[in-house]
Amino acid sequence: MEVLKENKEEEQREEEELKALEVAHDQHDRERTPSADQACAPNVVLEFDWSSVDTSQLPSSYKTNSPKEKKLLRIADNFLQQYAHLCPDRQPLLLHPINECGIEKFVSTTVRPTLLPYTELYHWEGCASFVSDYLTMEPLKSPIAPPSSLYSPTTILKYQRGNCFDFSVLLCSMLIGAGYDAYCVNGYATHNICTMDETLEVCPLLRKPPEVPKKGEKKPSKYKVKPPPDLQSKFELQQEAKKEAETAAAREGVERKEEEMEKPKRDPLYGLRVHAWVLVLSGKREVPETFFINPFTGNSHSPMDEQFLGIESVWNHRNYWVNMQDCSNGCKDLIFDLGDSIRWEFMLLGTDKPHLLLPDVEEEEELLDRDTDNTEKEDEVRRFDMPPSWVAPIQISPKEFETRSPQGRKVILYKEAKLEKWAPYLNRNGLVQRLTVYADSHYSKVVEVREWFKNREDKLERREVNRQTQLTTEHFRPGHLLGLKAHIYTSMEPETERTMEFYNEARVDGLQKHVENAHEMTDYFEGRDDFLYLRHVEFGKRVKKIQIAGTRTDISSRPIVQIQECFHRNPQKPADEDVAERVFLITEERINLTYHLKDKYITASKKNFHKGAERDRKGNEIIMTPEMCITYQAGCSETDTKLLHLYKLLQKLMEEEKQLKHEIWESATEVLEILKMREDEEADIKLTVSIYDTERNEKRRQEYEAMDNLMEDDLLGQGEQELDYLAPFLLQIGNVEKMSKWQALRIKEDCLTDFKQRLTHKANIIHAHLQKEVEELQKKDRWYQENQNQLSMEDEADFLAYCSETMFRIRVLALRLKREKLMAPQKYLALEEKLRKDPRLSGHLSHP
Repeated sequence: MEVLKENKEEEQREEEELKALEVAHDQHDRERTPSADQACAPNVVLEFDWSSVDTSQLPSSYKTNSPKEKKLLRIADNFLQQYAHLCPDRQPLLLHPINECGIEKFVSTTVRPTLLPYTELYHWEGCASFVSDYLTMEPLKSPIAPPSSLYSPTTILKYQRGNCFDFSVLLCSMLIGAGYDAYCVNGYATHNICTMDETLEVCPLLRKPPEVPKKGEKKPSKYKVKPPPDLQSKFELQQEAKKEAETAAAREGVERKEEEMEKPKRDPLYGLRVHAWVLVLSGKREVPETFFINPFTGNSHSPMDEQFLGIESVWNHRNYWVNMQDCSNGCKDLIFDLGDSIRWEFMLLGTDKPHLLLPDVEEEEELLDRDTDNTEKEDEVRRFDMPPSWVAPIQISPKEFETRSPQGRKVILYKEAKLEKWAPYLNRNGLVQRLTVYADSHYSKVVEVREWFKNREDKLERREVNRQTQLTTEHFRPGHLLGLKAHIYTSMEPETERTMEFYNEARVDGLQKHVENAHEMTDYFEGRDDFLYLRHVEFGKRVKKIQIAGTRTDISSRPIVQIQECFHRNPQKPADEDVAERVFLITEERINLTYHLKDKYITASKKNFHKGAERDRKGNEIIMTPEMCITYQAGCSETDTKLLHLYKLLQKLMEEEKQLKHEIWESATEVLEILKMREDEEADIKLTVSIYDTERNEKRRQEYEAMDNLMEDDLLGQGEQELDYLAPFLLQIGNVEKMSKWQALRIKEDCLTDFKQRLTHKANIIHAHLQKEVEELQKKDRWYQENQNQLSMEDEADFLAYCSETMFRIRVLALRLKREKLMAPQKYLALEEKLRKDPRLSGHLSHP
C-alpha cells in the first residue's frame, strides 16, 4: 500500500512539472504578462517596450558584422551542431543572440572590459554594488530558457534596466577591466535568486560578523587555590534544569513552526530556472578563493551555496567554455579549472588557460616529440583569436555615478527589514540610506530605524533610533565644532540620561566621554598631562528651581555632594606621593586621598582631611591640628607629624576644590550649549558641497565669476593706463629734442625687440614648468606600474589624488601657454601701433 501511495505521489509531481513546463513554453512564445514572479519582487517592475529603442545613432559595429565576426559565427554554429550531437539531452547553448539592432553577435564579443575613473569601481564590491543599484531588474520572458537577445552594455546603461544576462555582462566587463579573472555564467538557480526575492534573507547590515575562534586556554596549574564547596541543592538544580528543558523544547517547537511557515512553497520549476551570474576565479587581484557574484543584489556567494543549482557554460572576452561535469549536486562538486579540457570543453583553441597534464602524458612526451610539428601546424590552421568587442566604450558620467538608482531611490525588502537608498543631495537632510527593522514578516510593527547621512554640515553620519526604548544614538564624523563623536539619549531635555563621546584629540581638556543623568555626571579623559582619566560627580536634590534667561535650568541650583577623581600612574613621582584617587565630600567637608600602590605592597597610602572652618567667630585663622588629618603610610609605622606640610596640602586641595566646582559648572554649560546647537542644526539642516562640484556649488561659482570679472576689469584698467614704454630707451640718448631720424628708428626697434624677448621668455618659463610637470607625472606613473601589486588602498587613493592635481596643473599651464602664443602677436602689433603714433618719435621720423 505504501509503495502504491508513493508511486501515486510521484505521478502527481510529474504531472505538475509537465504542466509547469507547458506553461513556461507558452510564456516563451508570447510576451510575458504580470505573474507571481513579479509579485514577489520588492520593487514593482514596469513594462518597457524594447522595440522603441533608438538605434539610429549607434555605431556601424552594432548594425553589421566584420569578416572575422562572420567567421566566428560559423565556428559557433559548427560547435553547436557537434555539441547537440554529442549531448542531445542538454539544453541549447547561448552562443550568438541578436543585439538591439537585430544582428547576431557572439556573447564573448558583447563583453567590453572597461576600467572606469572612479576609485570605488577598482574593487569588485564597488562594481557589484553599482550595477545592482544602477539597473532595474527585468525577469526573463521564459524562466526556463535563455533570452533570444542580448543587448550591449551601453544600451543597458542608457535605459538602466535589463535581465540577469544584461546585469552579468555589464558587471563582468567592469571586473575584467579592474583586473579580475571574471566570467559570465549561464546556469540554473532557485526561485528566490532568479526573481530577486530577498524577503527570506537577513539584511547584510544586520548580519553578525563571524566569531574569531579563541586561542587554546592555558592548562590549569596544580597549585591553583581550590574553589569553595558547592552548597546548592542538587535536587533543586535538577528541577530547574527540567523546567529550562521544557521551556527550551516549547520554544524550539514554536521556532520550528515559524520556520515551516516561512519556508517557500515547493517550486514546480526547481532546477529548471535559468539564471546568469558572474564567476570570479582565484589568483588575480589577490583573490584567495573562487566565488560567485549575484548581479541582482551585488552579494558574493560561495560555490557551495545551495541556491546555485548548475552551470551550462561560462565565457569572457577571450573564449567560451561548456561545463562537462555533473551538476546533480549543484555547484558544490564543480572544479573551476578551465584549462582542464575533460571538465570544460572550450570553443576556441587559442585559450589563455593552461591545460592540465596527466602523469601518463608526461611520461610519453618524449615519444611524441616527432609528431608535435605536424600537430602544431594543424593547430595553427584551427587556431582563431576572438575578435575585438563590437560594443562602444562604456562611459558613466559623474552625475550618473552619483545618482545610481533610477530616480535616485531604491527599496529592498529583506527578512523583517526594509532597506531604502537615495542619491546624495536628493533629500534636503542629507539622508542616503535607511534601514527599518520590523518585529514581524508583515512589516507592520517597527522595532528599530537606522539612518545614514552624507554631506551634512553638522558632520552627522549615522542615527539609530530604538522605537521600543526611544533610545537615539547619533554618530558624527570628525570636524564638529565641539568635537562631538557620538550622542546617545532618550530626550533632548537637560539633566536627563545621556552619553556624549568626543574626539579627544580635538579638545584641549582631552575629554573622551561624558555620561550624565539627573543625579550623577561622569567624565572620561585621555592623554592629559596631569594623568586624570575619570571624574565622577554626584548631585543632591535641588532646593529651589530658578530659571535664568538664555538657559532652560539654572546649573548652579544642583548642589554637588561628592567629586571623585582618578589618575593614572605618573612614573616621575614615587608611588606614595602619586595620587591615584581623590574624593571631595562637599557636604561632609572632607577630602580623602588614596595613593598608588608601591611595588610588592598590597595596601596603599592614604590621607583623610577634615576641612572644618577656616576662621573662628572672632575672625582669627584656625591652626592646623593633628585631628584634622588622618594619615596612613604604607610600609612605615610612624605617622607624618609635619603639620605645616599637611596644612599646605590642605590649602592646595581646597583651592583645587573651588576650581573643580567651576569646571563642573563649565561642563554642564557645555552640555546645554551642545543641546542648543543640535536643536538649531536639526531645525536648519545645511549640506556641504565640494569645491570641485561646480554644478552644485553655487557660492563657489559666484566667487569664480566675481574673480574673473575683477581680473577682466584689472586688465582693462591696465590697458587704459598710459605706460611709458620708451622711458628706459630715451635715457640712453639724453636730449630728446635733438634726436635724429636714425635714432628714433633705432629706439623704436630696440623697444619692439625687447618686448618680443620678454614675451618669448615668459612663454619659455611656462613651457619649462609644463615640461617639468609632465616628467614628474610620467615618473610617478612608472613607479605605480612597478609597485602596483604591493600598494594598499590608501596608496592607490594618494596616487589618484596626485595624478588629478598634476593633470589640473598641466591643463592650466597648457592653457596659459596657448593663450600667450595667441596673444603675443596681438600685443606686439598693438605696441608697434602705439610707438608709431607716439609724438616723441613721430615728430623726429619726418626729419632728415
